[in-house]
Amino acid sequence: MSNSYQYTVTGRFLRYVQVDTQSDPHSDSFPSTEKQKDLGRILVQELTAMGLTDARMDDNAYVHATIPSNSDRKVPVVCFCSHMDTAPDCSGTGVKPIIHRNYDGTDIVLPDDPSQVIRAADHPYLLKKIGDDIITASGTTLLGADDKAGVAIIMDLANFLQLHPEVKHGEIKILFTPDEEVGRGVEKLDVEQLGAEVGYTLDAGEAGSLEDENFSADGMTIIFHGVSAHPGSAKGKLVNALKVAAAFVGALPHESLSPEVTSGREGFIHPVHISGTAEKASVQFIIRDFNTAKLGEYEYMLQHLADETIKRFPGSGTEFVVKEQYRNMKEVLSQYPKIVQYAEEAIRRTGLPVIKEPIRGGTDGARLSYMGLPCPNLFTGEMALHSKHEYVSVQDMEMSVNMLVNLVSVWEENA
Repeated sequence: MSNSYQYTVTGRFLRYVQVDTQSDPHSDSFPSTEKQKDLGRILVQELTAMGLTDARMDDNAYVHATIPSNSDRKVPVVCFCSHMDTAPDCSGTGVKPIIHRNYDGTDIVLPDDPSQVIRAADHPYLLKKIGDDIITASGTTLLGADDKAGVAIIMDLANFLQLHPEVKHGEIKILFTPDEEVGRGVEKLDVEQLGAEVGYTLDAGEAGSLEDENFSADGMTIIFHGVSAHPGSAKGKLVNALKVAAAFVGALPHESLSPEVTSGREGFIHPVHISGTAEKASVQFIIRDFNTAKLGEYEYMLQHLADETIKRFPGSGTEFVVKEQYRNMKEVLSQYPKIVQYAEEAIRRTGLPVIKEPIRGGTDGARLSYMGLPCPNLFTGEMALHSKHEYVSVQDMEMSVNMLVNLVSVWEENA
């Protein structure tokens, strides 16, 4: 990559995070929030200004653009993808990004709420970034590096390739998606129309990270039926479904199979929402494991526990609804080893060690892999996601741009 190149990734990132694009898990519309299109329109304008003639946003808020091939070789079409939305877990309204130049290793106090302190002792990766320029929010919102760092990196890649035609590459598809944070990011995407053969999401953290394995995931709802009665004359009649649901939740494992006590390759069952009335109550779960077959084991266990619970409440009943969410991308990517091997080579060319760890979560890439577009996940530098302590290193983002330039070169060289 040219030593004289002036990266645009930081300026783009600072602009993008100030656009509120928070998605809404309770919305039935697609995208779940119209404000995600505000960023989409900005990206289309910037891509058009670069000279990409087909830049557009469709009715579902997918932003598309093509960088034409400049190679004489038949290079597979590669798609780079990031999501525009931010997580519902923490406010994304009024983000004020702050650059902490030449970070010195001390705790970072966020000025708009001094009780919010990014403590170096709690963030081991931050201590590896001494001397870097660290971007945080101001203390009242998340930052949005997840995944606007990825968006800015892909945009800077496009900018670099437009300015440096001497870098040979095949056709490149750019894709920005809504609603990844609510699990619906590629729900409306027409993969065949996209026209790519290979994909990479930009949504991983530590510099050098390459993720080709993620949780398989189901959603499960357990519904408890009670018997309603006027509380003034309820003796011998009322069966309170809320109490049945509460007893069930209280009987869940505490020392295992919970997110708060698992790590690495351990799976979990996690109640995320409970609601209802005395007559009917429901408990919603997310169920995760790297071994897809284990999801069924966990679901059977929950059904058995629910059946045992209702025995304690005569007159109550239960039913179950299971919905597949996404599957481990490893099951697809293992059939296309070059996709991961070329990414590893690109990371090494950038001067970084390759870090491969399974994702304790999912990405658009997991869904895309099962939709016919094999798609591992690459680093952006985003850290402490979904929180007011979110941060990203400027230098990490720049290395990610460099890595993508190397990656398109690797694909061209091996065509």
